Amino acid sequence: MPFNRPTLTALIDRARADIDGRLPGADSKLPASVLDVKARNSAGAVNGLYGYLDWLADQILPDRAEAEILMRHASTWNIPRKGAVGATGPVGLTGVLGAAVPVGSPLVREDGVEYRTTAAVTLGAGTTIAPVEEVAGGVAGDTAPATQLRFIAPITGVNAAAIVQAPGLTGGAAEEDDEALRARLLARIRTPPNGGSKGDYQRWALEIAEVTRAWVFPGWMGAGTVGVTFVLDGRADILPLPGDLAAVEAHLDDRRPVTADVVVFAPEPFPIDVRIKIVPDTTAARAAVLAELDDFFRRDAEPGGMIYLSRMREAVSIAAGEVWHDLELPSLNIQAPAGSLPVLGDVEWV
Repeated sequence: MPFNRPTLTALIDRARADIDGRLPGADSKLPASVLDVKARNSAGAVNGLYGYLDWLADQILPDRAEAEILMRHASTWNIPRKGAVGATGPVGLTGVLGAAVPVGSPLVREDGVEYRTTAAVTLGAGTTIAPVEEVAGGVAGDTAPATQLRFIAPITGVNAAAIVQAPGLTGGAAEEDDEALRARLLARIRTPPNGGSKGDYQRWALEIAEVTRAWVFPGWMGAGTVGVTFVLDGRADILPLPGDLAAVEAHLDDRRPVTADVVVFAPEPFPIDVRIKIVPDTTAARAAVLAELDDFFRRDAEPGGMIYLSRMREAVSIAAGEVWHDLELPSLNIQAPAGSLPVLGDVEWV
């Protein structure tokens, strides 16, 4: 039988009834009387205790726990929160031939984002390349090529300006949020380790910073092989780069069964073009529809999976401001090829 928490009004009535029952002739309902104040005071204190118990009930299990308690639940399962990752990449330095730039030399971008060199370099003729990383971590550290950084403290023989080189400073990721941590914890509880099962590989891949979704394909290239692919939804381009593939592969190599041959690969994008008429056809409604379609592909799309037309129509229907719509394209369910990830293609408004 479920427990129903009494309201403050009910608690006040209980306190008054108890006082009146124990003091014959007393009337605790008289406004501003001592007994009225006593009843309200007691009921308020008990209501606070009920509230605390209500909060504790949510913390007992991880599916509703708040951040601090959620982290304690996760720590008991040896699942740490993934920390922020700083953007990394090359910068070009100039100055006197032979001048030394120590490892850890601090630099700053014009807006105050700080970086540091990750290796000691000695200047040569022309431009010398030095690797740097963002200090605080997060997507704010991603920086386009040709952007200027400056050394915070002067270095003898080295010009203060450092120019970001191609392909820019990339790979910054924010600290894992509560819901992502909760999802990994619940997956660990619901699918315990099983000696290299499909769930094990997915969980291992998701332990890598920035990896938000992962898929596993037993027998990907024949008996004894396992295919693993993933995406990084925190980036503008969610498909993994060679460095991401190498990081996940190294992580899996430390955990996989010794007899398994693991193939880590990037999914091929499989664009699905959309032609749609919406009413009312306003800028706000279009933006809402695009947001819902992006969310739909993030929820439903998987490599080699099916995109169901009814699910896509449902996503459009729940967009804020949409009254009705006609989805002209696609006209049928779409099956993606093996290893290809359905993504939103061109959207045509009619």
